[in-house]
Amino acid sequence: MVQLVGSLRKELVDSLSSSKVLVVGAGGIGCELLKNLVLTGFKNIEVIDLDTIDVSNLNRQFLFQKKHVGKSKAQVAKESALQFCPSANIVAYHDSIMNPDYNVEFFRKFMLVMNALDNRAARNHVNRMCLAADIPLIESGTAGYLGQVTVIKKGMTECYECQPKPAQKTFPGCTIRNTPSEPIHCIVWAKYLFNQLFGEEDADQEVSPDTADPEAAWNPEETATRATASEKDGDIKRISTKEWARSTGYDPVKLFNKLFKDDIMYLLTMDKLWKKRKMKICMDMPCVFVYQHFHPHFSLSFILSDQQVLGLWGYCELFQHSVETLRSQLQEKGEGAELVWDKDDPPAMDFVTAAANLRMHIFSMKMKSRFDVKSMAGNIIPAIATTNAVIAGLIVLEGLKILSGELESCRTIFLNKCPNLRKKLLVPCVLDPPSANCYVCASKPEVTVKVNVHKTMVLSLQDRILKERFGMVAPDVQIEDGKGTILISSEEGETEDNNSKFLSDFGIRNGSRLQADDFLQDYTLLINILHTEELERDVEFEVVGEAPDKAPPPQTNQEEVNSITNGNKDSAQPSTSSKAPEEDDDIMIVDSDEEEGVSSSSAAAVSSTTKRKHSDAETGETSTKRPRMEQSSAAASPNDDDDDDIIALD
Repeated sequence: MVQLVGSLRKELVDSLSSSKVLVVGAGGIGCELLKNLVLTGFKNIEVIDLDTIDVSNLNRQFLFQKKHVGKSKAQVAKESALQFCPSANIVAYHDSIMNPDYNVEFFRKFMLVMNALDNRAARNHVNRMCLAADIPLIESGTAGYLGQVTVIKKGMTECYECQPKPAQKTFPGCTIRNTPSEPIHCIVWAKYLFNQLFGEEDADQEVSPDTADPEAAWNPEETATRATASEKDGDIKRISTKEWARSTGYDPVKLFNKLFKDDIMYLLTMDKLWKKRKMKICMDMPCVFVYQHFHPHFSLSFILSDQQVLGLWGYCELFQHSVETLRSQLQEKGEGAELVWDKDDPPAMDFVTAAANLRMHIFSMKMKSRFDVKSMAGNIIPAIATTNAVIAGLIVLEGLKILSGELESCRTIFLNKCPNLRKKLLVPCVLDPPSANCYVCASKPEVTVKVNVHKTMVLSLQDRILKERFGMVAPDVQIEDGKGTILISSEEGETEDNNSKFLSDFGIRNGSRLQADDFLQDYTLLINILHTEELERDVEFEVVGEAPDKAPPPQTNQEEVNSITNGNKDSAQPSTSSKAPEEDDDIMIVDSDEEEGVSSSSAAAVSSTTKRKHSDAETGETSTKRPRMEQSSAAASPNDDDDDDIIALD
């Protein structure tokens, strides 16, 4: 007879008490998860999170209160969780999981790792550490009403990186600097501007007019006499933006006139840009102060409602106030100090809101509220507390299966916004086996990268390709040239002289092979170099064989669409023909309740992801999901980009 303790077998309860588990992240999902773990009977828990508590967290991260604002999430989550179960042993780390201190040996001391993260880089890292340590990982994420939980086990299931994730949407530099056509272009420009003025300068985030724009067929010598930029405040000089701003003492009027008057007039001299585009207007800051002088009642008082659109004069004043505040912060930090943009820092958010809206006005776009700008600038998807609670509960259920030795019964579970045809919001799917082509968990990870070896520097290989694209933390790179030439070393100072050299300077050419090692992640990747001189503008490299971010829309006609789309517009309904029905329980690869790496456009940009076989938990029926691009037109819907579509949020 099975002996029960509460609703669990005694053997499982004993296992919970003795098993040590790691929770990575103490945010929306992490708070719910930590509470669930201690109430279920887990006694040995370690939790790690680098963040501190912000006021905006309090509506869903219920382990935190107003008095905790500014404190470590991990530490406060531990203290609050112990009130549910004082006998639990919880260790909190206010640190980054990517710190080298948390190496493979650190991960090996756990029976189970549970992710509650909010960014792809950390997810990739934990995925690799668990593979190296051969420890089961439960991955999870939410996005609004959507959620997902899946289990990753080396050699048994897909790892987090087996399925390619869509790259965060980027925009050509010339679009950001010269020809913005959407509000997001102006918001990106404003974020770049913040860094150029107050933060760490990046040559790839220049905000001044781009004279190299291929659309601008103009002669700089001829335009010199045509530009009528001010000869006084804000006169255009092609020097560092930060250097120029410092020389003016960060004068708001001079900054305003350069950015919204002089630079715009300079753009207007590029005739070809405006043959098919709407011309812009220029603004002059002093008129704002004249207006205020004669209308002293006009003031924001800086009680800015997030939902309020202030209008032109309001954003002019907000620009002035935010510049003055940020200037004071720089002065307090001392000579050479830099600020870091944070969506939760009011002065930084005010600056981006004001600058973006002023640029929107100039380029004839409808201005946005602070709330809208913050959502786009921070790539924020609204978080729903109940979604976090459901996903946290599912994490614990999958954890109980793992600790019971029933890995084969684990599932990937999707939480949908609308019920499917079987009236189910939760859809379990059989775990897929590892991908033979995965560049992380394959037996011999290997990729082919297309680059121009004469234009790609070693520093770009290290930062853009190895760290950003392939998620390495501290890569070492050796050229397979028979000599074992070290191109990049993770040891400080050993190969820094190579950074400014081109790959071709080291004999790297079409067909060369590089071996990249990350000893922290216990990860080795072979890179085949494919030289090309035909990369698109602003594209530094391409990974050969990657699936496109978005499949072409399925071909269908309106009559067919109307015959299958009844009811809620958020769900694409399957065909009602006599053929075997296929459920439209679309696969979601959802990453977080407060993700920083994604916009709504990229959320819908992966409808080409292959759908998986899933087994219904009640009936045992199995249906094979096909790629959306191969579905029959009868299964199409005009709302293919709605929330119910395959989603990969990061």
